Amino acid sequence: MPFYRPATHLWPPVLLGSQFVFNIGFYAVVPFLAIFLRDDLLLSGGAIGLILGLRTFSQQGMFIVGGALSDRYGARSVILCGCVIRVAGYLLLALGDSLTPIVLGACLTGIGGALFSPSIEALLAKAGTDSEARGKRSRAEWFALFAVCGELGAVLGPVAGALLAGFGFRQIALAGAAVFLIALGVLHLCLPRHTSHKQALKIIPWWTTFRQPRFVAFIIAYSSWLLSYNQLYLALPVEIARSGGSEKDLGPLFMLASVLIILFQLPLARFARRIGAARILPTGFLFLSAAFLCVALFAGSEPPDSWQRLLPAACFVALLTTGQMLLVPAAKDLIPQFADHSTLGAHYGALSTAGGCAVLAGNFMLGSQLDQALIPSPAAVIPWLQLAFFPFCSAVALYFICRPMR
Repeated sequence: MPFYRPATHLWPPVLLGSQFVFNIGFYAVVPFLAIFLRDDLLLSGGAIGLILGLRTFSQQGMFIVGGALSDRYGARSVILCGCVIRVAGYLLLALGDSLTPIVLGACLTGIGGALFSPSIEALLAKAGTDSEARGKRSRAEWFALFAVCGELGAVLGPVAGALLAGFGFRQIALAGAAVFLIALGVLHLCLPRHTSHKQALKIIPWWTTFRQPRFVAFIIAYSSWLLSYNQLYLALPVEIARSGGSEKDLGPLFMLASVLIILFQLPLARFARRIGAARILPTGFLFLSAAFLCVALFAGSEPPDSWQRLLPAACFVALLTTGQMLLVPAAKDLIPQFADHSTLGAHYGALSTAGGCAVLAGNFMLGSQLDQALIPSPAAVIPWLQLAFFPFCSAVALYFICRPMR
Protein backbone atom coordinates (compact mmCIF):
# COMPACT_ATOMS: atom_id res chain seq x y z
CA MET A 1 0.00 0.00 0.00
CA PRO A 2 1.51 3.41 -0.87
CA PHE A 3 2.54 5.47 2.10
CA TYR A 4 1.91 9.18 2.61
CA ARG A 5 4.91 11.45 2.12
CA PRO A 6 4.43 15.10 3.16
CA ALA A 7 5.76 17.66 0.70
CA THR A 8 9.47 18.17 1.36
CA HIS A 9 9.11 21.96 1.12
CA LEU A 10 7.12 21.81 4.37
CA TRP A 11 9.96 20.16 6.33
CA PRO A 12 12.63 22.92 6.57
CA PRO A 13 10.64 25.33 8.81
CA VAL A 14 9.92 22.46 11.21
CA LEU A 15 13.58 21.40 11.21
CA LEU A 16 14.83 24.98 11.73
CA GLY A 17 12.37 25.47 14.58
CA SER A 18 13.39 22.19 16.18
CA GLN A 19 17.08 23.19 16.10
CA PHE A 20 16.19 26.50 17.75
CA VAL A 21 14.15 24.84 20.50
CA PHE A 22 16.65 21.99 21.01
CA ASN A 23 19.48 24.47 21.56
CA ILE A 24 17.41 26.47 24.04
CA GLY A 25 16.72 23.27 25.99
CA PHE A 26 20.36 22.18 25.78
CA TYR A 27 22.12 25.46 26.61
CA ALA A 28 19.68 26.24 29.42
CA VAL A 29 20.94 23.16 31.28
CA VAL A 30 24.40 21.89 30.28
CA PRO A 31 26.42 25.12 30.93
CA PHE A 32 25.23 24.97 34.56
CA LEU A 33 26.08 21.29 35.01
CA ALA A 34 29.71 21.96 35.99
CA ILE A 35 28.61 24.44 38.66
CA PHE A 36 26.16 21.87 40.05
CA LEU A 37 28.85 19.17 40.14
CA ARG A 38 31.28 21.47 41.93
CA ASP A 39 29.01 23.31 44.37
CA ASP A 40 26.32 20.72 45.11
CA LEU A 41 28.13 17.39 44.69
CA LEU A 42 31.53 18.81 45.79
CA LEU A 43 33.44 17.00 43.04
CA SER A 44 37.04 17.76 42.11
CA GLY A 45 37.96 19.53 38.90
CA GLY A 46 39.32 16.29 37.44
CA ALA A 47 36.09 14.41 38.12
CA ILE A 48 34.03 17.25 36.65
CA GLY A 49 36.17 17.28 33.51
CA LEU A 50 35.79 13.51 33.15
CA ILE A 51 32.00 13.65 33.45
CA LEU A 52 31.71 16.50 30.97
CA GLY A 53 34.09 14.68 28.63
CA LEU A 54 31.97 11.54 28.83
CA ARG A 55 28.88 13.61 28.03
CA THR A 56 30.52 15.15 24.96
CA PHE A 57 31.95 11.88 23.67
CA SER A 58 28.67 10.01 24.24
CA GLN A 59 27.16 12.50 21.76
CA GLN A 60 29.85 12.91 19.14
CA GLY A 61 31.01 9.29 19.30
CA MET A 62 27.47 7.98 18.80
CA PHE A 63 26.63 10.15 15.79
CA ILE A 64 27.51 7.38 13.35
CA VAL A 65 25.12 5.04 15.20
CA GLY A 66 22.33 7.64 15.18
CA GLY A 67 22.81 8.26 11.47
CA ALA A 68 22.81 4.55 10.64
CA LEU A 69 19.63 3.97 12.67
CA SER A 70 18.03 6.90 10.83
CA ASP A 71 18.83 5.31 7.47
CA ARG A 72 17.39 1.96 8.52
CA TYR A 73 14.32 2.92 10.56
CA GLY A 74 13.58 6.43 9.34
CA ALA A 75 14.56 9.86 10.62
CA ARG A 76 11.22 10.47 12.33
CA SER A 77 11.42 7.45 14.63
CA VAL A 78 15.04 8.10 15.58
CA ILE A 79 14.46 11.82 16.23
CA LEU A 80 11.52 11.05 18.51
CA CYS A 81 13.54 8.36 20.29
CA GLY A 82 16.37 10.86 20.79
CA CYS A 83 13.96 13.34 22.39
CA VAL A 84 12.71 10.65 24.78
CA ILE A 85 16.27 9.70 25.78
CA ARG A 86 17.24 13.32 26.39
CA VAL A 87 14.14 13.83 28.53
CA ALA A 88 15.16 10.74 30.53
CA GLY A 89 18.67 12.16 30.92
CA TYR A 90 17.39 15.48 32.21
CA LEU A 91 15.06 13.73 34.65
CA LEU A 92 17.99 11.74 36.03
CA LEU A 93 19.96 14.97 36.45
CA ALA A 94 17.01 16.55 38.23
CA LEU A 95 15.99 13.63 40.46
CA GLY A 96 19.23 11.66 40.94
CA ASP A 97 20.38 11.50 44.56
CA SER A 98 23.88 10.06 43.99
CA LEU A 99 26.74 10.32 41.53
CA THR A 100 25.77 7.25 39.46
CA PRO A 101 22.41 8.56 38.16
CA ILE A 102 23.97 11.98 37.56
CA VAL A 103 26.71 10.47 35.36
CA LEU A 104 24.16 8.28 33.58
CA GLY A 105 21.89 11.29 33.04
CA ALA A 106 24.77 13.33 31.59
CA CYS A 107 25.60 10.51 29.15
CA LEU A 108 21.96 10.06 28.16
CA THR A 109 21.72 13.75 27.22
CA GLY A 110 24.61 13.14 24.82
CA ILE A 111 23.17 9.93 23.38
CA GLY A 112 19.83 11.67 22.78
CA GLY A 113 21.59 14.36 20.76
CA ALA A 114 23.52 11.72 18.82
CA LEU A 115 20.21 10.23 17.70
CA PHE A 116 18.31 13.31 16.58
CA SER A 117 21.09 15.55 15.23
CA PRO A 118 22.26 13.46 12.21
CA SER A 119 18.65 12.52 11.49
CA ILE A 120 17.59 16.16 11.34
CA GLU A 121 20.57 17.01 9.11
CA ALA A 122 19.72 14.14 6.75
CA LEU A 123 16.10 15.36 6.47
CA LEU A 124 17.27 18.92 5.86
CA ALA A 125 19.65 17.73 3.13
CA LYS A 126 16.78 15.92 1.36
CA ALA A 127 14.46 18.90 1.67
CA GLY A 128 17.23 21.28 0.55
CA THR A 129 17.91 19.14 -2.51
CA ASP A 130 14.23 19.29 -3.41
CA SER A 131 14.16 23.06 -2.82
CA GLU A 132 17.21 23.56 -5.03
CA ALA A 133 15.72 21.41 -7.79
CA ARG A 134 12.60 23.60 -7.78
CA GLY A 135 14.74 26.76 -8.16
CA LYS A 136 14.15 27.88 -4.58
CA ARG A 137 16.63 28.30 -1.72
CA SER A 138 19.76 26.16 -2.10
CA ARG A 139 20.72 23.30 0.18
CA ALA A 140 23.75 25.24 1.49
CA GLU A 141 21.52 28.21 2.34
CA TRP A 142 19.18 25.94 4.31
CA PHE A 143 22.14 24.68 6.31
CA ALA A 144 23.23 28.28 6.89
CA LEU A 145 19.77 29.14 8.23
CA PHE A 146 19.98 25.97 10.33
CA ALA A 147 23.19 27.30 11.89
CA VAL A 148 21.61 30.71 12.55
CA CYS A 149 18.59 29.16 14.27
CA GLY A 150 20.88 26.98 16.36
CA GLU A 151 22.93 30.00 17.36
CA LEU A 152 19.84 31.96 18.37
CA GLY A 153 18.91 29.06 20.63
CA ALA A 154 22.46 28.94 22.00
CA VAL A 155 22.18 32.64 22.92
CA LEU A 156 18.75 32.41 24.55
CA GLY A 157 19.35 29.08 26.33
CA PRO A 158 21.88 30.32 28.91
CA VAL A 159 19.70 33.38 29.54
CA ALA A 160 16.74 31.11 30.31
CA GLY A 161 18.94 28.95 32.53
CA ALA A 162 20.26 32.00 34.39
CA LEU A 163 16.69 33.16 35.09
CA LEU A 164 15.97 29.80 36.72
CA ALA A 165 19.34 29.57 38.51
CA GLY A 166 17.87 30.99 41.71
CA PHE A 167 15.63 27.92 42.00
CA GLY A 168 18.56 25.49 41.72
CA PHE A 169 20.01 23.24 39.05
CA ARG A 170 17.45 20.48 39.53
CA GLN A 171 14.66 22.88 38.59
CA ILE A 172 16.63 23.97 35.53
CA ALA A 173 16.96 20.32 34.47
CA LEU A 174 13.21 19.79 34.94
CA ALA A 175 12.53 22.84 32.75
CA GLY A 176 14.87 21.41 30.09
CA ALA A 177 13.00 18.11 30.20
CA ALA A 178 9.72 20.01 29.71
CA VAL A 179 11.14 21.77 26.61
CA PHE A 180 12.09 18.47 24.98
CA LEU A 181 8.79 16.90 25.99
CA ILE A 182 6.91 19.67 24.18
CA ALA A 183 9.24 19.32 21.18
CA LEU A 184 8.54 15.58 21.17
CA GLY A 185 4.79 16.20 20.83
CA VAL A 186 5.18 18.80 18.07
CA LEU A 187 7.63 16.72 16.04
CA HIS A 188 5.41 13.66 16.40
CA LEU A 189 2.72 15.57 14.54
CA CYS A 190 4.90 17.37 11.98
CA LEU A 191 7.71 15.06 10.87
CA PRO A 192 7.27 12.87 7.75
CA ARG A 193 6.75 9.16 8.18
CA HIS A 194 9.32 6.76 6.74
CA THR A 195 8.96 4.42 3.81
CA SER A 196 8.82 0.76 4.76
CA HIS A 197 11.99 -0.62 3.15
CA LYS A 198 11.92 -4.23 2.06
CA GLN A 199 15.53 -4.93 2.95
CA ALA A 200 17.30 -7.16 5.43
CA LEU A 201 18.63 -5.55 8.57
CA LYS A 202 22.40 -5.27 8.38
CA ILE A 203 24.46 -5.80 11.50
CA ILE A 204 26.64 -2.82 10.56
CA PRO A 205 24.48 -0.76 8.17
CA TRP A 206 26.96 2.12 8.09
CA TRP A 207 29.92 0.01 6.99
CA THR A 208 29.64 0.99 3.34
CA THR A 209 30.20 4.59 4.43
CA PHE A 210 33.87 3.75 4.95
CA ARG A 211 34.32 1.93 1.63
CA GLN A 212 34.75 5.27 -0.15
CA PRO A 213 38.40 6.33 0.13
CA ARG A 214 37.68 9.92 -0.90
CA PHE A 215 34.92 10.27 1.71
CA VAL A 216 37.15 8.79 4.43
CA ALA A 217 39.91 11.24 3.50
CA PHE A 218 37.32 14.04 3.51
CA ILE A 219 36.02 13.37 7.04
CA ILE A 220 39.54 12.91 8.42
CA ALA A 221 40.63 16.24 6.94
CA TYR A 222 37.42 17.94 8.06
CA SER A 223 37.72 16.57 11.62
CA SER A 224 40.23 19.25 12.60
CA TRP A 225 37.35 21.74 12.32
CA LEU A 226 35.70 20.43 15.50
CA LEU A 227 39.07 20.18 17.26
CA SER A 228 39.72 23.83 16.40
CA TYR A 229 36.24 25.00 17.39
CA ASN A 230 36.47 23.16 20.69
CA GLN A 231 39.34 25.48 21.64
CA LEU A 232 36.73 28.14 22.42
CA TYR A 233 36.18 26.11 25.60
CA LEU A 234 39.72 24.86 26.23
CA ALA A 235 42.29 27.32 24.79
CA LEU A 236 40.36 30.60 24.91
CA PRO A 237 40.21 30.64 28.75
CA VAL A 238 43.98 30.07 28.75
CA GLU A 239 44.53 33.14 26.57
CA ILE A 240 42.24 35.20 28.79
CA ALA A 241 44.25 34.12 31.84
CA ARG A 242 47.53 35.06 30.08
CA SER A 243 46.18 38.51 29.28
CA GLY A 244 45.14 39.12 32.88
CA GLY A 245 41.41 38.76 32.27
CA SER A 246 38.80 36.82 34.20
CA GLU A 247 35.90 34.45 33.58
CA LYS A 248 33.63 37.48 33.12
CA ASP A 249 35.42 38.24 29.85
CA LEU A 250 34.18 34.97 28.34
CA GLY A 251 30.59 36.22 28.11
CA PRO A 252 31.24 39.15 25.75
CA LEU A 253 33.54 37.01 23.58
CA PHE A 254 30.92 34.28 23.17
CA MET A 255 28.36 36.98 22.45
CA LEU A 256 30.67 38.28 19.71
CA ALA A 257 30.68 34.83 18.09
CA SER A 258 26.90 34.60 18.25
CA VAL A 259 26.36 38.08 16.79
CA LEU A 260 28.73 37.34 13.90
CA ILE A 261 26.88 34.12 13.06
CA ILE A 262 23.44 35.70 13.28
CA LEU A 263 24.43 38.66 11.07
CA PHE A 264 26.75 37.08 8.52
CA GLN A 265 26.08 33.34 8.27
CA LEU A 266 23.53 33.52 5.48
CA PRO A 267 25.40 36.13 3.32
CA LEU A 268 28.64 34.14 3.69
CA ALA A 269 26.84 30.91 2.75
CA ARG A 270 25.58 32.56 -0.44
CA PHE A 271 29.07 33.87 -1.19
CA ALA A 272 30.53 30.39 -0.55
CA ARG A 273 28.02 28.85 -2.94
CA ARG A 274 29.07 31.24 -5.72
CA ILE A 275 32.74 30.42 -5.13
CA GLY A 276 32.09 26.69 -4.77
CA ALA A 277 32.52 24.35 -1.80
CA ALA A 278 35.67 22.83 -3.29
CA ARG A 279 37.41 26.21 -3.06
CA ILE A 280 35.76 27.59 0.07
CA LEU A 281 36.64 24.65 2.35
CA PRO A 282 40.44 25.18 2.14
CA THR A 283 39.85 28.92 2.64
CA GLY A 284 37.78 28.28 5.76
CA PHE A 285 40.49 26.12 7.28
CA LEU A 286 43.08 28.82 6.55
CA PHE A 287 40.90 31.18 8.63
CA LEU A 288 41.00 28.66 11.49
CA SER A 289 44.77 28.42 11.25
CA ALA A 290 45.05 32.22 11.18
CA ALA A 291 42.97 32.41 14.39
CA PHE A 292 45.61 30.44 16.30
CA LEU A 293 48.50 32.29 14.64
CA CYS A 294 46.91 35.58 15.72
CA VAL A 295 47.18 34.56 19.38
CA ALA A 296 50.67 33.10 18.86
CA LEU A 297 51.91 36.54 17.78
CA PHE A 298 51.09 37.96 21.22
CA ALA A 299 51.49 34.92 23.49
CA GLY A 300 55.14 35.61 24.26
CA SER A 301 54.75 39.27 25.27
CA GLU A 302 53.35 40.97 28.35
CA PRO A 303 49.74 42.13 27.86
CA PRO A 304 48.85 45.84 28.17
CA ASP A 305 46.85 47.01 31.18
CA SER A 306 44.02 48.47 29.12
CA TRP A 307 41.11 46.81 27.32
CA GLN A 308 43.52 46.13 24.45
CA ARG A 309 44.72 43.03 26.33
CA LEU A 310 41.62 41.25 25.01
CA LEU A 311 42.28 42.08 21.35
CA PRO A 312 44.13 38.78 20.60
CA ALA A 313 41.25 36.82 22.14
CA ALA A 314 38.67 38.87 20.20
CA CYS A 315 40.58 38.34 16.92
CA PHE A 316 40.81 34.64 17.72
CA VAL A 317 37.03 34.39 18.21
CA ALA A 318 36.27 36.47 15.09
CA LEU A 319 38.59 34.49 12.79
CA LEU A 320 37.49 31.13 14.20
CA THR A 321 33.83 32.05 13.79
CA THR A 322 34.39 33.29 10.23
CA GLY A 323 36.07 30.00 9.37
CA GLN A 324 33.15 28.15 10.89
CA MET A 325 30.61 30.12 8.85
CA LEU A 326 32.48 29.32 5.64
CA LEU A 327 33.09 25.67 6.44
CA VAL A 328 30.03 24.13 8.02
CA PRO A 329 27.27 24.82 5.45
CA ALA A 330 29.65 24.07 2.57
CA ALA A 331 30.81 20.76 4.06
CA LYS A 332 27.29 19.59 4.86
CA ASP A 333 26.20 20.59 1.37
CA LEU A 334 28.89 18.30 -0.07
CA ILE A 335 27.84 15.17 1.85
CA PRO A 336 25.02 14.20 -0.58
CA GLN A 337 27.67 13.97 -3.30
CA PHE A 338 29.14 11.02 -1.39
CA ALA A 339 25.85 9.37 -0.41
CA ASP A 340 22.47 8.40 -1.76
CA HIS A 341 19.26 8.99 0.17
CA SER A 342 19.43 5.61 1.88
CA THR A 343 22.77 6.37 3.60
CA LEU A 344 22.60 10.12 4.20
CA GLY A 345 22.19 9.73 7.96
CA ALA A 346 25.22 7.46 8.26
CA HIS A 347 27.36 9.86 6.22
CA TYR A 348 26.39 12.87 8.34
CA GLY A 349 26.96 10.77 11.45
CA ALA A 350 30.41 9.72 10.24
CA LEU A 351 31.32 13.38 9.65
CA SER A 352 30.50 14.30 13.26
CA THR A 353 31.96 11.14 14.79
CA ALA A 354 35.30 11.79 13.11
CA GLY A 355 35.27 15.27 14.65
CA GLY A 356 34.43 13.86 18.08
CA CYS A 357 37.35 11.44 17.90
CA ALA A 358 39.65 14.30 16.84
CA VAL A 359 38.53 16.38 19.84
CA LEU A 360 39.09 13.51 22.27
CA ALA A 361 42.56 12.68 20.89
CA GLY A 362 43.61 16.30 20.28
CA ASN A 363 42.59 17.58 23.69
CA PHE A 364 44.35 14.63 25.33
CA MET A 365 47.57 15.37 23.46
CA LEU A 366 47.49 19.18 23.53
CA GLY A 367 45.66 19.94 26.79
CA SER A 368 48.80 19.74 28.95
CA GLN A 369 50.73 21.79 26.37
CA LEU A 370 48.40 24.73 26.95
CA ASP A 371 49.73 25.07 30.50
CA GLN A 372 52.79 26.70 28.90
CA ALA A 373 50.56 29.42 27.44
CA LEU A 374 49.25 30.62 30.81
CA ILE A 375 52.30 32.87 31.37
CA PRO A 376 53.79 35.16 28.67
CA SER A 377 57.04 33.58 27.48
CA PRO A 378 58.61 32.22 24.28
CA ALA A 379 57.32 28.77 25.26
CA ALA A 380 53.74 30.13 25.32
CA VAL A 381 53.85 30.44 21.52
CA ILE A 382 54.40 26.71 20.92
CA PRO A 383 50.90 25.36 21.81
CA TRP A 384 49.24 27.94 19.55
CA LEU A 385 51.52 27.02 16.65
CA GLN A 386 50.67 23.35 17.21
CA LEU A 387 46.97 24.17 17.11
CA ALA A 388 47.44 26.21 13.92
CA PHE A 389 49.20 23.28 12.24
CA PHE A 390 46.15 20.97 12.14
CA PRO A 391 43.72 23.23 10.23
CA PHE A 392 46.54 24.25 7.88
CA CYS A 393 47.09 20.56 7.02
CA SER A 394 43.33 20.22 6.49
CA ALA A 395 43.34 23.18 4.10
CA VAL A 396 46.06 21.56 1.99
CA ALA A 397 44.42 18.12 2.09
CA LEU A 398 40.96 19.42 1.15
CA TYR A 399 42.39 21.37 -1.78
CA PHE A 400 43.35 18.04 -3.37
CA ILE A 401 40.39 15.99 -2.07
CA CYS A 402 37.80 18.43 -3.42
CA ARG A 403 39.57 19.36 -6.65
CA PRO A 404 37.65 16.77 -8.77
CA MET A 405 34.36 18.25 -7.46
CA ARG A 406 34.92 21.73 -8.89
